[in-house]
Amino acid sequence: MKLLPLAMVLLAFPAWIAAQSAPQLSTHTNEEVIAAMTTEEKARLLVGTGVSLSELMEILQGRKAPDTDVRVLGAAGETAAIPRLGIPSLVLADGPAGLRIAPQRPGSNKTYYATAFPIASLQAATWDEALLQQVGKAMGQEAKAYGVDLILAPGMNIQRNALGGRNFEYYSEDPLLTGKMAAAMIRGVQSSGIGTSVKHFAANNHETNRFGMNVKVQPRALREIYLRGFEIAVREAQPWTVMSSYNKINGTYTSQREDLLREVLRGDWGFEGFVMTDWYGGQDPVAQMQAGNNLLMPGTPEQYEAILQAVEDGQLDETVLDRNIEDILDII
Repeated sequence: MKLLPLAMVLLAFPAWIAAQSAPQLSTHTNEEVIAAMTTEEKARLLVGTGVSLSELMEILQGRKAPDTDVRVLGAAGETAAIPRLGIPSLVLADGPAGLRIAPQRPGSNKTYYATAFPIASLQAATWDEALLQQVGKAMGQEAKAYGVDLILAPGMNIQRNALGGRNFEYYSEDPLLTGKMAAAMIRGVQSSGIGTSVKHFAANNHETNRFGMNVKVQPRALREIYLRGFEIAVREAQPWTVMSSYNKINGTYTSQREDLLREVLRGDWGFEGFVMTDWYGGQDPVAQMQAGNNLLMPGTPEQYEAILQAVEDGQLDETVLDRNIEDILDII
């Protein structure tokens, strides 16, 4: 009877040795860690740990309870952890008017409320960058206390239409004021060691038909009005992440536009973080990877399988995955 536990130990020993010898993110370079990753691990890190669309519909219709096996109840999502390589997960939570999480936790009778701050439009009406930086610092400290790594804020699209369903999340109809307020908020949050995600990049000024709206815009108007606030925020505050939007611009989803995500955001403005999709945004995971949309959120099994299949078929070069992963590891 004593031989069985010993046999189990001996069987597990090679895997334990391999795990101990694998490069660790905390002590090795990104390149060494990426080189040690399997293709499956790469795809897993590029796709959030969320649910499939069919499962989401069951949850929304009350036919299935949401998963409680998460680090922070009520958070918007998580990235995958790869313990073998010392890569932890990131917890992402909304939002622009304060941290949004569930006030309850399994096994605890306490409540965990976060502060509801004034909406972004009211914050911008102060024209007070120092005040917004203080608000951002407070939000960052709450996020840190509750185990959240990234706040999905600030929202900074132009308030183009009075009927815009998310205008309250945005600062202004003016790109200069928007950019300055957002930069102050980002500096405040990130001073606490918590990341931000400026959103929704870009030209996302409506809620009607938000998953398929095609925004037709000329390059000059795009640069001078709809992108200018983002440019100011990136250049002055360097947010850890940027969230691509649901809509298309001139026929192509923003999360699938390499010109927007790499040429403008990284090339022209010097952005150093990673890009994530809005939740279930875009249409083609392979095109999103090629465009430089590093992380697909909240993540579905279908996206994971599509990326693996594209690599296997030769439609997606694995070096594209490596490039996208390196941006994520820089932030982690």
